Amino acid sequence: MKRFLWFLGLLLTAAAQAQTADEIIQKYTASMGGLDAFNKVTSAKITGNIINQGMPMPLTIQLINNKAVRTDVDAMGQEIVTVYNKGTGWKINPYAGAETATELSGQELIDARLQASLANNLMDYKKRGHSVELAGQEDVEGIKCYKIKVVSADDKKEMIYFINTADYLLIKTTATRDIQGQEMEVETFYSDLKDFGGIKFYMTRSMKIQGQVFQEVKLDKVELNVPVDENIFKM
Repeated sequence: MKRFLWFLGLLLTAAAQAQTADEIIQKYTASMGGLDAFNKVTSAKITGNIINQGMPMPLTIQLINNKAVRTDVDAMGQEIVTVYNKGTGWKINPYAGAETATELSGQELIDARLQASLANNLMDYKKRGHSVELAGQEDVEGIKCYKIKVVSADDKKEMIYFINTADYLLIKTTATRDIQGQEMEVETFYSDLKDFGGIKFYMTRSMKIQGQVFQEVKLDKVELNVPVDENIFKM
């Protein structure tokens, strides 16, 4: 009988954790404007800069929500282009040996597809088939946070989302990324939250390795439901 009650207790604890994780995600999504509001956006144009070693590089992102996205970066006079379009993708990156349009595959294609949706993996984890788990709490720079682990249905990679326990806003994420051929843990910190048409975007993202900032993204402008020429996604 004791063994049965012990096993039942495990089941109830697991169910409670799953429910709690889902509630936290729902509150986080609501704090950003709600999943329905994100999905109702038809298109967007986002501009800003990627700052690498103190050098700003102009950034333009154009997307048809949940279908296609094009990212253009002006890197010291060289154009770096990444495109995802309804299941396929391509890139131009002279610094990586792709001076002409080259098809995306593997992890690059998975990463590009994620950029085609305004809602992120956490907001829309059920539809995308990802698994989530509440992994306890942790302080992030003095802020108490819930730790939500998301395992991607696409590549089984993990990302940890740190959600403020007070207001359910995102503080940081951690994930393992390939940096110049080496697998490294990258922390991304989110700040400067702004509202655009009822949904919110973090205008600044600082990426750190071993506590040191190696890259920042600073957005200047977010335009929603603007005309986007579908020809820009063609290879």
